[in-house]
Amino acid sequence: MSQISPQSSPPSGDARISTFRRLRRLSHILDNAIPIPGTSYRIGIDPIIGLLPGGGDFLGTAVSAYIVLEAARMGVTRETLVQMVWNIIVDTLSGTVPVLGDLVDVTWKANTKNIVLLEEHLKIPPSSSRKKVDWLFLALLFGVLLLVVVGVAAISVMLLRWLFSAITG
Repeated sequence: MSQISPQSSPPSGDARISTFRRLRRLSHILDNAIPIPGTSYRIGIDPIIGLLPGGGDFLGTAVSAYIVLEAARMGVTRETLVQMVWNIIVDTLSGTVPVLGDLVDVTWKANTKNIVLLEEHLKIPPSSSRKKVDWLFLALLFGVLLLVVVGVAAISVMLLRWLFSAITG
């Protein structure tokens, strides 16, 4: 049984293309899977699961973070990883605003933006993109993302408590 070491290098050739295709399909499902009748616009399940109170935005953020993790394993640059996490943070923060946040979530499409960034990276010749995953940097990025998600959850709980106490007196 083989194990991947923490300092493993990114997958090569066919494995990278296979991973990219899988991530592109996931992004499509999250951001563009459902056509809106009578228009050329499409939405995905990300804004729909974001409507679920309590865990919808967290679930969408977790799946988006998976795309970033796989991109890191494929050897994308730190700058690209920061851009990808920023896209997720904007999506997560905007999704917390009732109604308006859902409209932003439908239009922002963080996963599609992240797949475009990954696709741009993959066009780099393989010899210059064969980097090891910087797990410490990736952990730091995910730590920031987790802090944003926890902060949003804490603010939501405080607002709900305040609203409940205002209603019940």
